[in-house]
Amino acid sequence: MAGYATVNGVRTWYDVAGDGEPLVLLHGGFSDSADFDDNLRTLSGQFRVFVLDRRAHGRTADVAGPVGITALADDVIAFLEQVVGEPAHLAGYSSGGFVALAVALRRPELVRRLVLMNTAADKNGWVVLPEPDGGADFPAEVVDRYAELSPDGRDHFATMARKFATVEHEGLDPAGVGCPTLLLGADDDIVHLSHTLEMYRAIPHAALAILPGTHLLLWERPQQCTGLVAEFLETDPLRLMPIRHHREPDNVGSP
Repeated sequence: MAGYATVNGVRTWYDVAGDGEPLVLLHGGFSDSADFDDNLRTLSGQFRVFVLDRRAHGRTADVAGPVGITALADDVIAFLEQVVGEPAHLAGYSSGGFVALAVALRRPELVRRLVLMNTAADKNGWVVLPEPDGGADFPAEVVDRYAELSPDGRDHFATMARKFATVEHEGLDPAGVGCPTLLLGADDDIVHLSHTLEMYRAIPHAALAILPGTHLLLWERPQQCTGLVAEFLETDPLRLMPIRHHREPDNVGSP
């Protein structure tokens, strides 16, 4: 069932399918909810899956004024409260993961479990970030897709790109996440692997999966990615030894 809801003052397009515990999917930057069409959206057989086009993306129009991570997190918080109506599993890809992380930090009672795919917590974690001087360097396919769906039209893409280029420059502290969290990355990632490992070590209840021979995991490994997410959301880890596996002693490397 697709439609619009006004959340945090933004008329937001969304779709929902399936039954079970709610799972909200947040797409990457400069794209739309189609990021999940052939992967996590298929989990509607196990969950009530919500996809939405985040502000200024897809079928959701831009709103006047600057944008930052606080506003983007507030959009999702309002969506969870008004549309979903209960705490949900939250999964985000790339910059959508950055927003999901902010939501989990700001309103932990709304997030059951968190999935961060190809996601960094600060600007130094990304291998590359868009330049803040416009959208001239974006591939034609990205601009064409934007123009196909956006109520704002093709000419607004450069304005949108400038507004969103520095969102990920705002840092977040993953150590504050209290819910079980899956960090899902690739060995040829858009995020530095060392940064992904730092996030894994910082989040108290974290699990980590790195897919080999992969860059864009949702498209290159859709079935494996979907299976890992489903398993994480539906099961608790089996602890065979009483070891906090991601906490290293302070004296590692000391003589």
